[in-house]
Amino acid sequence: MTNMKKKMKKIKVEQFDFSNEKLREIAFNIRQEVFVKEQKVDPEDEYDEYEENSRHFLAWDEDSNALGTARWRTTNKGVKLERFAVNYDARSMGVGSALVQAVLDDIAKHNEQSRKIKYLHGQLSAVGLYEKFGFEKIGEPFDECGIMHFLMEKQ
Repeated sequence: MTNMKKKMKKIKVEQFDFSNEKLREIAFNIRQEVFVKEQKVDPEDEYDEYEENSRHFLAWDEDSNALGTARWRTTNKGVKLERFAVNYDARSMGVGSALVQAVLDDIAKHNEQSRKIKYLHGQLSAVGLYEKFGFEKIGEPFDECGIMHFLMEKQ
């Protein structure tokens, strides 16, 4: 029953400025739990030189609990969506979908970026989520930080 109540809560996603130390810490804590602790990604691989040049997002429930995070940035290949992380207890409740939609909506607001190819490295367990948003698998799966991924692209 508790899980059912959580599913009914509204999810709000907001873009935040990386200079906001409080929100940055919340996002990093989610990434720490999901990637470093749960998925055993080396912290040196998780936090990188692109943090300040990315647009960061946090998903919240109606009680102001942080549920997930993501970011996007421009690369020489296009627009890369990355670092999608959802707290364990908030999975299968639409948080990932809300984050993907918010990131795509934000990219669309940036005309110079909206025309570029959008791509990501989707973990095998999340491929179905990204496919719902029009991303397609490209090539064979590959290992990144000990986790199998597909390159996925969307025009």
